[in-house]
Amino acid sequence: MRLWVGLGNPEPGMLRQRHNIGFMALDVIARRHGFTPWRQRFKGLVAEGNVGGEKVLALKPLTYMNASGESVQAAQAFYKLDPSAITAFHDELDLAPGKVRVKRGGGAAGHNGLRSMDRMLGTPEYWRVRLGIGHPGDKARVTGHVLGDFAKVDMDWLLPLLDAVADAAPLLAVGRPEDFMTKVALLTQDSK
Repeated sequence: MRLWVGLGNPEPGMLRQRHNIGFMALDVIARRHGFTPWRQRFKGLVAEGNVGGEKVLALKPLTYMNASGESVQAAQAFYKLDPSAITAFHDELDLAPGKVRVKRGGGAAGHNGLRSMDRMLGTPEYWRVRLGIGHPGDKARVTGHVLGDFAKVDMDWLLPLLDAVADAAPLLAVGRPEDFMTKVALLTQDSK
């Protein structure tokens, strides 16, 4: 079983924020792959499905970004999952809008959701799907950028990106992150 975690904030007014791209990605994956309806569990919302022949539990923590690890740790402990079975989908300032990178482990790079997961899991050795939202160019503007809603013009790259992530998800599920990144890049090249 794989645990795929979308990082975001649960307030209805926050749903369109750049910080919630992890929630958005899981929503599209769950729809595309016919997951069960979302239900409350592990201090979050969960849906179950099958991606690429692998059982996947999708989790959207309702604990707010800064405490995401509480929800993730509860699900990890219940299913006795190794950190390598966990993948976090999250916003990434240091990637251009629409770019995707997958890596295992590493630092939190100032991301409070990852920092909370590292603390609660006791290790950073889980997978990360870094979804580029771009940097506003000035450190003083980072918070407003991350917590700001996607603009209408962003839909030109955001919607194709979310579709591509869902289409390529089977490659991620079977442990082929390089092929996943390549497929996402190919599927989104016309939207940039």
